[in-house]
Amino acid sequence: MSVCAVMQPTYLPWLGYFDMIDQVDVFVLLDDVQFAKRSWQQRNRVKTPSGLAWLTVPARVRGRSEQRIVDVEIIEDASFPREHLRSIDLNYRRTPHYASLCADFTQALIEAAAHRRLADLNVAMIAWLVERMGISGRMVRSSALAVAGKRSERLISICRAVGANTYLTTPGSRDYLEGDRTQFEAAGIEIAIHGYAHPNYSQAFPPFQAYASAIDALFNLGPDDVGACLRSGRRPWTVLPTVVDAPANEPASQPPRLKPG
Repeated sequence: MSVCAVMQPTYLPWLGYFDMIDQVDVFVLLDDVQFAKRSWQQRNRVKTPSGLAWLTVPARVRGRSEQRIVDVEIIEDASFPREHLRSIDLNYRRTPHYASLCADFTQALIEAAAHRRLADLNVAMIAWLVERMGISGRMVRSSALAVAGKRSERLISICRAVGANTYLTTPGSRDYLEGDRTQFEAAGIEIAIHGYAHPNYSQAFPPFQAYASAIDALFNLGPDDVGACLRSGRRPWTVLPTVVDAPANEPASQPPRLKPG
């Protein structure tokens, strides 16, 4: 069995995003689909004394409503990434592992932002986090695969391009994939739904709040322990039955949508 997941490259994603990377043979960063402004593609949250607060990357969107993620430009603004780094420093300087990671993180974010493309920034920071969290796995950008099609047709083409026969996806995608099972079945591809329960850990500014960027866990736990915490939230996959196997009276499923990016 060869498993792939397909996710948009988001800014400093949450722990569940990295759990998917950790479980698949190929993780495809879906960067050649339409950009959605003020989405997880552009922003994420950090923990502050007042709760979770947004960090948003300034992106050039006016008059570009149809642009793809790969084409989105970062606005040349002196406040970015300086203000993000300032906010992260203010809120994480007292965490156990920030001091040992801050110089490396700062350099990585500055270099990634210098590309001036949102997708390049996100992919670079995802790769940085993957390495610091001790996760192994192959990552590929969909723009490098040159596949066509929309929705399920496109996903099937991506699975074929990377040689996967199992497609791992999020609970929020289940409803529409239920109706497209025959397409995946005809292509010989199994659909599996990722299971994850956000773990608790020692976090600055109690009480604990889930669904912050994964940098929150990294700075609080450190590279040696963050991987074990990440995997403690792992739950079994739910494999969608094929149309042939599914009972005629199968009840409609209404799983909760993933909150973080």
